[in-house]
Amino acid sequence: MENEQNGFEQLLSQLPQGSAGVTGITGPPGAGKSTLVDGLIEEMINDGKKIAVICIDPSSPFNMGALLGDRVRMSSWYTNKNVFIRSLATRGAMGGLNPKTIEVTELVKAAGFDHVIVETVGVGQSEVDIVGLADTTVVVVVPEAGDEVQTMKAGLMEIADVFVVNKSDRPGADAYVKNLRQMLAPAFHSHQQEIPVLKTVAQEKKGLKELYNAICNHQKNSDNYEKRSWLLTERILQLVQKERMKNIDRMKLKQQVEAELKSGSFNLYRTATYYL
Repeated sequence: MENEQNGFEQLLSQLPQGSAGVTGITGPPGAGKSTLVDGLIEEMINDGKKIAVICIDPSSPFNMGALLGDRVRMSSWYTNKNVFIRSLATRGAMGGLNPKTIEVTELVKAAGFDHVIVETVGVGQSEVDIVGLADTTVVVVVPEAGDEVQTMKAGLMEIADVFVVNKSDRPGADAYVKNLRQMLAPAFHSHQQEIPVLKTVAQEKKGLKELYNAICNHQKNSDNYEKRSWLLTERILQLVQKERMKNIDRMKLKQQVEAELKSGSFNLYRTATYYL
């Protein structure tokens, strides 16, 4: 599916609707997302669940494959029959996701998993793409962010269903959590339930049970057609956008722009209209 082998579209169109909840784990680099996911897997396994983990990694600049450094942290689960882990490269895609993340997620949902975790690459600003994919979006931050929370990407703040302050054994964690809750207070009225702000120390497996419970509670209590219809609309728009863009060669477009610039005939809207 990732490589668009013949028949993959027919397979997708025939998939049954999976019932697995999808949790997106996002946040800035260095927040400990992979260690947090490793701990969440353990909580779900202990709860008798079957889990698929889709990890979005940075791309190798040479072969566009995934750089698998973070997967070392999850190596203990590779032989567990109830855990499926797959790394996908961003392949230059913005938003911290792989171009085929939606399709791969739908496939594993149909394969009978109870829960799907999607861990983004941690690129930050444009990572709000995850909201079109996940039923529950967990934004992971660390106390060292300090004043950064004041300038945190507005999109990242708005998409969070659960906030996690990881590495909360470090100085300033309590004050950071307090400030974060104060910042989120104006957003509470737009959510059907208060946005939890949880403290974890993923390296020591502290706070992970509370996080798992918060994810379960959100997916159980947020079953409203309004939000679900918006999520599905966003996924469809992303699929349509990819399909419309697939025949546009970025390098050929760049060469055309360069040629028009040299000849003095470049017009942004005229060139764009050519591809519409």
